[in-house]
Amino acid sequence: MLPCLNKKLFGVDCMGCGMQRSISLIGQGDFVGAFYMYPAIYSLISLFVFIGLNIFFKFKHSNKIITILAIITVLTIITSFIIKLIN
Repeated sequence: MLPCLNKKLFGVDCMGCGMQRSISLIGQGDFVGAFYMYPAIYSLISLFVFIGLNIFFKFKHSNKIITILAIITVLTIITSFIIKLIN
């Protein structure tokens, strides 16, 4: 795994800390562990999968769906980051 440069330099986790380990846990089949490692992983995967599918198949209201998925992802990332800082 690549080390977190932010954590190495400043001693504080960044908003992406845990994403690599979460992807690794998904690859190993530990879906619950992946969520606990990085809670935004499933909304992030959903966002990228939808954007990828939208390239090949044009969906009606795709802009609204992408916007909603992006907002959910960003809010999840920020919320989990704040909770991680508090604990």
